Amino acid sequence: MSETELLALLRELDDPERLEQPLHYDRAATSLAFSRLIRRLEADFGAPCESEHDTQDSSEYGRIRVPADATICGTRIVVCVSKFGSLAEICADNPGAFLSTDEACEEGALDPADLATVEQALTELSYVSVPEELLESDYKGPSALEHFAARPTWWTRFFGSM
Repeated sequence: MSETELLALLRELDDPERLEQPLHYDRAATSLAFSRLIRRLEADFGAPCESEHDTQDSSEYGRIRVPADATICGTRIVVCVSKFGSLAEICADNPGAFLSTDEACEEGALDPADLATVEQALTELSYVSVPEELLESDYKGPSALEHFAARPTWWTRFFGSM
């Protein structure tokens, strides 16, 4: 999706009455999809992945960590999954460690082949990958997020603690 399309999707999913999860949130379906993603990444990288899920007081559902020793560059890959619209974010090392996956690739922390592997898994499992740099842009939506962050971002809205 283009940046314009992704921003339109983020605005569409943004319900100021429902900060933690969407109106018709299906916890069981989200858990099942997350489990499928874990299994897929473990198969693709040939290693067990750590995960945490069903995050409380957050719009993030969970995170999957591909271990550093399973990646080409030796840096772990973290996939964050939102409770909203199957949104996902791919990060080298940790969210915020790099400005983007492009920067991580340029600095030799993330190999483009590993990134493509994760992106393909997300696409095939019906997740929407949102670039970190877009999520870190200033939030311009109807939800009151000033209570949760001094400078609200789209990441605050769809992956942050509420």
